[in-house]
Amino acid sequence: MHITEAAKKLNTTPRAIRFYEDKGLISPKKNEKNDYRYFTGKDLMRLSTILALREVGTAVANIQKQLADPKMEMRDYLNVQRAALFEKWLEIKDMIDTIDDMLDQTQEGEIDTAKIYDLAQHLKKLKTVRKNWQDKWNFDSQAADYDQNIKMHGFRFNVHQDYDIALSEVAEKMQLKEGDTCLDIGIGTGNLGSKFLRQGTHVIGVDQSEKMLEVCKEKHPKIEVRKGHFLALPLLDRYVDGIVSSYALHHIRDEEKILALKEMDRVLKPGGKICIADLMFIDKEQRQSVLAAFQQAGNTQAIEAIYDEYYAYRTELTGWFAANNYKVEAIQINPILSVIYAERVER
Repeated sequence: MHITEAAKKLNTTPRAIRFYEDKGLISPKKNEKNDYRYFTGKDLMRLSTILALREVGTAVANIQKQLADPKMEMRDYLNVQRAALFEKWLEIKDMIDTIDDMLDQTQEGEIDTAKIYDLAQHLKKLKTVRKNWQDKWNFDSQAADYDQNIKMHGFRFNVHQDYDIALSEVAEKMQLKEGDTCLDIGIGTGNLGSKFLRQGTHVIGVDQSEKMLEVCKEKHPKIEVRKGHFLALPLLDRYVDGIVSSYALHHIRDEEKILALKEMDRVLKPGGKICIADLMFIDKEQRQSVLAAFQQAGNTQAIEAIYDEYYAYRTELTGWFAANNYKVEAIQINPILSVIYAERVER
């Protein structure tokens, strides 16, 4: 169809479409005889995604990054739109929650401006954290060979030692059943989430890496994949019966981990379960002890690897769960790998 028809279908203007074309966001075919633009169904889907991202305030430069892959298909465009809309919805939800807190701070018509300022700063920080998370390890580039590169042995410091044991522990603890919905955060290629397919559980895999999601979908077609991350889960409140995650939480900073736990709590149904297998230390003292042992052994590879990631303190994670109405259990697999199982207790 021509540009006027495309504009009408998408409720925009030919001028806006030409602007996105000038910016290199779209490249419709042109008739060599009259130079008219011709828009295919794929062009319309791409334009629809651009318009949706602009509607929620995404900058043109960021849209270019998100739509840089020339092989994107309709499902990819829809995934990008959904992730962006969920992030905007969470931002609005944070604003409403902050306003509710501000109202709670007012008594008899008097407003404590200092407390309101603190709440406003808290909202600003939440917005910044959700939007600015970045994958500094470039998991897109690792997706194709990820499974082959998971080595259990042969390194002076092997982060994947006891990998299969940890995943099996998570699957055994969760005890999900047919008809349940399970969320796997940082699903990667689906090694953990796929363990729940055999009992008829509906598995939703969330990952910030589109390439990882592609590999996961190819390996496990029954898994529903969604683009997103720990700090902005693309699901509505109280949506899933169980949440699992493996070897992913250590990719977000310590100050972001509590927000990640709150996001899990938000999407979990009453009585739901959470199980996390991840690289972590019991507490600060154990971290120092492990680092000192590596230092004494001259294992600089191990020390550098630990400092490159954000290993949690297990006591802080279990403490949060205990303080928020969860019955929590911790299982230590090896000195740097633990499984945390938490079940929500309803009052």
